[in-house]
Amino acid sequence: MESREIPEEFLTGYAEILLSSGATGRRLTRDELADRRVQGERAAEAGHGLRGLVRAHLSAARELPGPMAGVAFGHLLGVVEQAVDAFAEGYERAQGQAIRQEEAARREFIDDLLYGRSDLGRLAERAARFGLRLSQAHAVAVAQGPEPYGDGYPVARGIETAVLARFGNRQILLTTKDGRLICVAPGDQPEILAYFAKQAHAATDGGRVAIGRAHPGAGGVVHSYEEALGALDLAERMDLEGPVLRAADLLVYPVLTRDREAMADLVESVLGPLRQARGGAAPMIDTLTAYFDTGCVATEAARRLSLSVRALTYRLERIHTLAGVDPTDPAHRYTLQTAAIGARLLGWPDGDGRERSDVKAP
Repeated sequence: MESREIPEEFLTGYAEILLSSGATGRRLTRDELADRRVQGERAAEAGHGLRGLVRAHLSAARELPGPMAGVAFGHLLGVVEQAVDAFAEGYERAQGQAIRQEEAARREFIDDLLYGRSDLGRLAERAARFGLRLSQAHAVAVAQGPEPYGDGYPVARGIETAVLARFGNRQILLTTKDGRLICVAPGDQPEILAYFAKQAHAATDGGRVAIGRAHPGAGGVVHSYEEALGALDLAERMDLEGPVLRAADLLVYPVLTRDREAMADLVESVLGPLRQARGGAAPMIDTLTAYFDTGCVATEAARRLSLSVRALTYRLERIHTLAGVDPTDPAHRYTLQTAAIGARLLGWPDGDGRERSDVKAP
């Protein structure tokens, strides 16, 4: 851009005000400075580089005719400085306005893309402007840390720099939404989201990242984004371990709650009697969860719960007595484990097992 020839139109009136100022020894008037600012704005809108424009101004001053020879060098330099400064001010003002408009357009596009609030055909046209081809499948990763993040935050900038340095511009969209970090990438390039997850986990001091499945079309981005959000929600409810969650690995949970009334009935029927235990049903559900999560290894489950093996065994026996099902019996194990998962998904026993049944499908 710097090598482009600068049209004379952006220097219109410049030589005249220098000659007039030199003849009278005055500084530039308010109107003359305003005219220079307008010319700077027009040059920015036309896409010319500022360095080339400044060079053109200096060259024009050097080529002034003979009458300027008698003008003090200091005065001439001061007038040129005034004119160029006003010109650059207008240029930067136009550039700033263009940047703000571009940021607003990008934010509007991202909102429409992630919420599916725009006509899909129009959305696909706008996507090309931001480096996405919505005709192909995309997947979305969402990172959540201990604090909210926005565009321009050091964490967001650092992750974007790392991802783009590694993969270049492979139709990747990096942004933030509702305080979370988001990466949209082609569905056939899972290594991009895996690398984003690694960088985000490190940059957010151990934050958690969820990755949705790849889906085709503009609506596919929304679907994948919602899956990632649902995975984060499930991780919080279920106390799932691991820094990276993949929606594809969590499909069993929405399946279990698809018939919510049936799940609520199962939870109440199987686990309801545990309310009679000392401390209520919650400690017993925690015991079942730890026991099943460790593959029914009592010593490891006891360690997770900070209990002795004897105390854990007592709890399992108490569950058998109250609920009539034995956690150590393979014939009863599936029913108990399904009920324990359902309890955590539905928020039971804190509520009635229904008010927290809005489980999003990952």
